[in-house]
Amino acid sequence: MKLQLNYFVSLLLIVAFSFGCSTKDSEVEIKESTIDLLSNEYPGWAIAYSGYRNGDDPRSKIFPTQEEVLEDLKILEKNWKIIRTYGADQHLVDVLEVISRENINLKVMLGIWLDGEPKYIEDNLNQLELGIELANKYKEIVIAINVGNESQVYWSDHKVPQEQLITYIKEVQVKTTVPVTTADTWDYWADLEKSQKVIDAVDFIATHIYPVWGRIDIDRGMEVTLHTYDSLKTEIPNKKIIITEAGWPTYTEGDLHAPKAGDEVKQNIYFNELMKWSEANNVIVFNFASFDESWKGTGTEGHWGIFSENRKAKLVMKNLYPELVSDEPTSPEYK
Repeated sequence: MKLQLNYFVSLLLIVAFSFGCSTKDSEVEIKESTIDLLSNEYPGWAIAYSGYRNGDDPRSKIFPTQEEVLEDLKILEKNWKIIRTYGADQHLVDVLEVISRENINLKVMLGIWLDGEPKYIEDNLNQLELGIELANKYKEIVIAINVGNESQVYWSDHKVPQEQLITYIKEVQVKTTVPVTTADTWDYWADLEKSQKVIDAVDFIATHIYPVWGRIDIDRGMEVTLHTYDSLKTEIPNKKIIITEAGWPTYTEGDLHAPKAGDEVKQNIYFNELMKWSEANNVIVFNFASFDESWKGTGTEGHWGIFSENRKAKLVMKNLYPELVSDEPTSPEYK
C-alpha cells in the first residue's frame, strides 16, 4: 500500500510539473489574493509611501531608482499589507514594476495627482490617462484608486473645481474595476454643504486626520483623532470611511503646533495607540508616512516618516527593525 501511495504521489508531481506548476508559481498565486477595502475584514497595516531621497524631487521629475524602490518595499512588506502612492508618474511605474517582478507582497492604493486648474489641466489629464492604464495593467496589485489629494479644502494651493473633480472620478470608475475616491481633510468632508456631491460620487471616504496641525499635543492626540472619526461617521453614515493619512511628526517648526510637538517619543505613542485602535475597531488607517523626505523642506513636512530618509529605524520601529537601528540621530534636535 505504501509503495502504491508513493507511486501515486510521484505521478501527481510529474503531471503538475508537465503543466508548468512550480513552488514559485504557487507563491505568486498566494500573493495575488485580493484585498477588498470595502469589506468588513481588517486587511492589515497600511501606509503612505513616497520613495524620494536626498536629491530626488517629483517637481523636477528626479525619481528614485528601481533598486532604491526595491529596498523600500522590502522594508515595508515585512509588516504592512497596503501602500498608498500619490502620483501617476515614473515613480508609480517603477513601484508597480518592482512589486510585480520581485513578487513583493504589497497591494497598492494608486494615486492620481491633480494640480490646480485651469493652469494644469493638461498635466491632470496625463495623470488620469497613465493612472487608468497602470490600474488595468496591474489588476492583481492595485486595489483602489485615489483621484486628487487635498484638492477641495479651502486652503489647498492646488484646487480643482468640484464638478471637474467629479468628472475625473466618474471617468476612472467607468474605465477601471476597483473602488475610486478622492482624499481630503476631515473638515472638508464634514462640511456637507460643500462636500455632499463628492460624497455621492466616491465609492468610499478617504479622510486625513492630523491632531498636531490643530495645536494638539500628544496628551490629547488619540482623543481628538477618535472624536474626529466618530463625528465623520455620524455625518456620513452610508459610506465606508478610511483614514488615508494620520501620523505624528518627529520634528516641528512654526506656530501651527504645540511647542516642540514633534518628537520620536510622541510618534511612538501615537502610532502604537492608533494601530491598536484601528485593528480592534476594523478601521483602515494609512499611517503617514514611511520615510522622511527632504525635498519637502527642513521643517515639519520633512519629518513625518517612521524611518529616516537614510532608511534607519526611528524609535517607533526599533523593535520591529533591529537591523535598521542607527547610532546616529534619526530626527533633528530642538535648539
